[in-house]
Amino acid sequence: MIGHDLAGRYEIISRIGGGGMALVYKAHDVLLNRKVAVKVLRQQFVHDEEFIRRFRREGQSAAALSHPNVVSIYDVGQEEDIHYIVMEYVEGHNLNEIIVERAPLQIEEAVHIAQQICEALDHAHTNHIIHRDIKPHNILIGNNGRVKVTDFGIARAVTSSTITHTGSVVGSVHYFSPEHAKGVNTGEKSDLYSLGIVLYQMLTAQLPFFGESPISIALKHLQDDFEEPRVANSHIPQSVENIILKSMRKNPNERYHSAKAMMEDLETCLQPHRLYEPKIVFSQVDEMQETKVMPAIRSSQMQDMNTTRTQQATGPVSNTVRIEDTTAMKTTALEDSELTKKENNWKKPLIVVLVTLVFLAALIWGFFKLLDTWQTDDVDIPYVVDLTEEQAREAIEEKGLRVKEPVTRETSKVVPLGNVMEQSKMNMKVKVGSFIELIISSGPELKQLPNYVGGMKTATINSLVELGIKESQLEFIEVNDDSEVGTILEQTPSSGSEINPDDVKITFTVSSGPETFDMPTLEGKKLADVKDILKAYGLILEEGNIKYEASYLFEKDEVISQNVLPNEKVVKGSKISIVVSSGQPKDAKNYVFNVRISPANSDSASEVEIIYSDARGENMKLDTRTITSTVDIPVTLVLDPDTVARVSVTRDGTFMDIKEIRYKDISKGSTTGLEIPGNVVQPTATPTTTETNPTPPGGSDQNTEGNEHNEQNEQSTETFAEE
Repeated sequence: MIGHDLAGRYEIISRIGGGGMALVYKAHDVLLNRKVAVKVLRQQFVHDEEFIRRFRREGQSAAALSHPNVVSIYDVGQEEDIHYIVMEYVEGHNLNEIIVERAPLQIEEAVHIAQQICEALDHAHTNHIIHRDIKPHNILIGNNGRVKVTDFGIARAVTSSTITHTGSVVGSVHYFSPEHAKGVNTGEKSDLYSLGIVLYQMLTAQLPFFGESPISIALKHLQDDFEEPRVANSHIPQSVENIILKSMRKNPNERYHSAKAMMEDLETCLQPHRLYEPKIVFSQVDEMQETKVMPAIRSSQMQDMNTTRTQQATGPVSNTVRIEDTTAMKTTALEDSELTKKENNWKKPLIVVLVTLVFLAALIWGFFKLLDTWQTDDVDIPYVVDLTEEQAREAIEEKGLRVKEPVTRETSKVVPLGNVMEQSKMNMKVKVGSFIELIISSGPELKQLPNYVGGMKTATINSLVELGIKESQLEFIEVNDDSEVGTILEQTPSSGSEINPDDVKITFTVSSGPETFDMPTLEGKKLADVKDILKAYGLILEEGNIKYEASYLFEKDEVISQNVLPNEKVVKGSKISIVVSSGQPKDAKNYVFNVRISPANSDSASEVEIIYSDARGENMKLDTRTITSTVDIPVTLVLDPDTVARVSVTRDGTFMDIKEIRYKDISKGSTTGLEIPGNVVQPTATPTTTETNPTPPGGSDQNTEGNEHNEQNEQSTETFAEE
């Protein structure tokens, strides 16, 4: 069935369970895009028309139930000889697995589960549907804690022929009500009896009745008392025990009259004022099941009864004997004599027959005596559930029993791989050499890991969550790649691997996009150099992405700006755009402005700082210079018609002077330079010389020569150039 597309709609994914009558599969409803459970009738029933008819009718009846605590029926159908029922898929465990794993359960948890089962039964009984097979295997506990009852109406479809053919009804004998065990009509109260056993098992971790065979267990339901819950588990409150005792009364009239009444009792049983209530007492006796003593019949009474019967048959006996009767009596005597002779002739054969019969009896007695000597002993069946398969086989073989081959293997989230989940017989004695059926856990249901390579990270996470895998079980390693960001490049385990969604660890290699690096600085560099730089970085500069603009600040062919700023992250292969200087505007003028400056004192050095502004920008600074004599410092200015250039001079940290240069002034040639003299140091006078008109150092002639020299130098430096 795995992989089969049932009815062109239900894609069978895996087997999730099974019983005596049907197998249950997990499937995908391709039409509504949802997970469903498909119950498929076993092949041995497909030729039982009565069973099929009831199976279909009961499935349709159960489909009418709509309740949060009932597994919904979606569809009932047939494909060739496959009869199926499609129902809600519940992600979780059945109650039997929970009982095996951790019973006895907490009182509050067990009562809460029983309440929800009561709600489901109340809804079903209101719709005139009786479950008839309430047991932990048919109660599902979802991962959200919601209790859901399944298999409504299926048990009703079992016929007398299927009881001996499959044993499915007998297989649930631990949960039978007494009326069910007798084979009489079962009603709503039969479901409540079974629920009482389920509650008993949840709180005590044991069943109320055990026996050597299903028949003996059924008889105990009819006749025997069970160990009271508080004897098995002293932590059970008296109020809860009273509910179990009332629901498990052998007389249906002494049980709860409805599931709703039992549910209301469960809702209040844990309230403080009820925990220590008196133990419930039942006074009513079921006369149909009570054992009575009958008076013995004496032999004299038996004789009288026989005489009475004879008289009634032949009439009264007359005391008068007639003559005709005497003749008849003689004739009868002669006939008796002849008969006696004939009887004597048969004595010998009769003796032979009797001797033969005695011989045969002795032979038969000897045969049975021999059988008694060959008869095998009865042995207790070992309990091997939860043992490994090897340990279970050893325990069974030590008792002289045998494991029926092949063993059944089923998936389980609770029982470890290779351990025994169930055994066919337990808590009874069987003959040495008997076969024991085992169901071995094949571990959790394994799912095939799809191929996610080439897909996107977000879609991959969503898909895996649908498979029951948590995000914490996923690891993503990001690497640089030319693929789109978030693209899955590799996965471990590989696609097609069988995985356990509960504990698998999956690693994905994900693209974080191409490798990035810091954008280099292009501004101020020559175009030819920029092309070499971009090529070395693997960046693309097309001619169409080079724009030329006039610039006062940058020389011709120098990069003015770039579309990706320096140090921004850029990907190899990206296209770059730049703006390149085409040179200064046509109306721009270059002018060399001369600054002549002397040290502050002729006998010491001075530091000179010149700051200038022109069409290229404000407050640009020349390198600071240290001078020891008068020097000329040229300052190259760029002017446009709308710009006023300024040159500011500072000596030894003291502002000395500022000069403005206008575009029109240099056009007319009327602009001069800037001269900043130093302080002259006077020589010390000798005591022997006295002059009335002291002359500055160098004399008047020297000053005259100096002035003339300065004027010539100034004229030689006042030049300008036009472009």
